Order: sequence, then C-alpha cells, then structure tokens
Amino acid sequence: MGPYILRRLLIAIPSLLGISVVLFTVLALAPGDPFEELATNPNVPAEVREMLRAKFGLDDPIWQRYFRWLAAMAQGDWGFSFISRVDVDTLIWQRVPVTLAVIGASQVLALLIALPVGIIAATRPYSVFDQIANTLAFIGFSLPTFFTGLLLILLFSITLDWLPFVYRADISATGWAWWWEHIKQSIMPVLVLGLFQGASLTRFVRNAVMDVIKLDYVTTARSKGLNERTVVMKHVVRNAMIPVVTLVALQMPAVFGGAIVTEQIFRILIDSILRNDTPVIMAVTFVFACLVVLFNLIADLLYGWLDPRVSYR
Repeated sequence: MGPYILRRLLIAIPSLLGISVVLFTVLALAPGDPFEELATNPNVPAEVREMLRAKFGLDDPIWQRYFRWLAAMAQGDWGFSFISRVDVDTLIWQRVPVTLAVIGASQVLALLIALPVGIIAATRPYSVFDQIANTLAFIGFSLPTFFTGLLLILLFSITLDWLPFVYRADISATGWAWWWEHIKQSIMPVLVLGLFQGASLTRFVRNAVMDVIKLDYVTTARSKGLNERTVVMKHVVRNAMIPVVTLVALQMPAVFGGAIVTEQIFRILIDSILRNDTPVIMAVTFVFACLVVLFNLIADLLYGWLDPRVSYR
C-alpha cells in the first residue's frame, strides 16, 4: 500500500500545479485593484500606493508573480493579505479549527442518519418505513441550506431563545463553560449541513443496497442458512458501500463549499473575492484542490478494505 500511496501523490503533483496555474492566471487577469481604496483616499499619497504595488510585485509579469508565489508556498509562506493586513496562514488557521469541527460533525451526523435509514428502507422496500424515509429525504435535499438555516434561527434563536445565531470568537468563559458555549454555537450549522447531506445520502444508500441485495451471491448466502442480519451486514452492506464511499469522497470538497453560508472561513473567501485579495483567494482555493486529491485517495484506500478483490497496483 505504501508504494501505491506514494505513486498517487506523485501523480497528483502535476494536477495541482495545473490547477494553481489556471487559478493564478485568472485572478491576475481579473479586473480590480486590491489597493483601490487607497487610490480613492485623499490622505494617502499616490507614491505610497505605488510603493506598495512595487513591494508586493503587482506590476511584475504574471509568470514571475506565479513562480514567486509557488516558491513561497513550497516554503510554507502563504502570502500576505492586502485587506486584513496579516499573513494569510494566520488569517485562515485562526478559523480552520471551528470550520473543521463543524463540517466533520455534520458529516458524522449525515452518515449516522443515512446508513441505518437507507439500509432499513432497502431491506423493506415500499413499506411504510420506506415511504416515510423517502418522503423526508426528498424534503431534506430539496430545501436549500440557507432556507433551513433561517428556519432553525427563527425556531431556536428567535422563538425559543435556546441557541445563539451569531458566532462569537471572544468567549470569556473557561473550562467546560467555554466548550459548552462553542458547542451551542455549532449546533445549528451542524444540523443544517448534516440534515441536508444525510437526506441525499439516504437515497443513495437505499439504492446501492437494493442493487446489491438482488444479486445471486446474496441468494446463495441465504440458502446456506445464514440469518438475515448476517446476510445484510456482511454480504450486502459491505459491497454496497463502495459507491457510497465514492460519493462521500467526491462530495466532501463540495460540503466545504456549501458551508459558505454557515462558516466564517468562507466569509473571508467571499470578502477577499469582492475586494480582489489575491493571496487569500489563492490559498483557500488551492486548499480546495488539495482536498479533492486527498479525499479521492482516501476513497481508493477504502475500496480495498471494503472489497478484497480490489488490489493496490
């Protein structure tokens, strides 16, 4: 498995380089100036603006700027935010732990919903449980996250006053009180993302299990006298999970993108795009590209665990 992982990582390098070239070129050619506010400020001399442009190399050819950015990234230097006036890695990593916690918890919630509901619905097709599960799943992934988010805010924050709807990083509490305040702030974002993902995954799990449960080897397993639980869990679910793993791996970067309305790191991205803060945009989008490569590699490794017929070559 070690050589396989190394080979996949080496293959990923040209892809990531190609993505970075396209991203950097598009951003460099995009209209706008990160120092436009300085140009309209009468208290800032034009020489200061030109000095800043020269300092950050904004007037250099695109290819020079790209290779300078690439060399800096290779050394762990993500650049300097023109708007926030801080290093990009500091700006992002201040917010990454909360974002990862919320997105990770939402995915766990989605799987805890989708796997049992989808499996039970598939083993009892067209039953009352199956019809209710399908109806709720259709409702769940038909409603956009911003709409369900507003509903939860109206219910839990405005009406019941149980949960805060504004994220606060400056919580003065310590110990368990600090943890509880952060958990309360994360409940609604986790529910919004988890229920949406769980609804779509439930339908996919159900269909995947139903496709496998009709195969001949499942009938053979039943004819050997194995109880239904063993047949379903050992012979059906394990093979049915292969397409589910693929879907989850491909959707993970999209989940990060879907968190734009729920998590603050993506508010930084939107603000940076609007204000042409190229270093921040490059850092966040390049991380997205790395996530795609990472989760596809994880999916490939899980294939071999789920299906012994899959070999790492």
